[in-house]
Amino acid sequence: MFQFILYVSNQHKSREFYKQVLNIEPSLDVPGMTEFTLSENCSLGIMPENGIAKILGDKTPHPSTGNGIPRCEIYLYVADCNEYYNRAIRAGAKEVNPVQKRDWGDTVGYVSDPDGHIVAFARSTS
Repeated sequence: MFQFILYVSNQHKSREFYKQVLNIEPSLDVPGMTEFTLSENCSLGIMPENGIAKILGDKTPHPSTGNGIPRCEIYLYVADCNEYYNRAIRAGAKEVNPVQKRDWGDTVGYVSDPDGHIVAFARSTS
């Protein structure tokens, strides 16, 4: 099982954003962690910055110091990248780069979520 966890400034806001974009309900939603099952072996976690900061202590900078800075990219293969891209924009994502065919063969559109994480909606054309 693979789980990717995003550190977010507002768990509720991010939960609602990804719920709308992914068009699925969270598989776990408790104070301090929200999870979305993306496939049988992969999930996306949403964790408040202040929660992870308690675990990390003074060993790293506080995650909030990176707000708005693209710190990761979530590259999702979907059936209809235009549908997901447009749904993300309606949910409050910022447009980064429109859906188009890329040099590596995929058709991809890029947005940024409320915390600045980059989300790519892709369809393989090979």
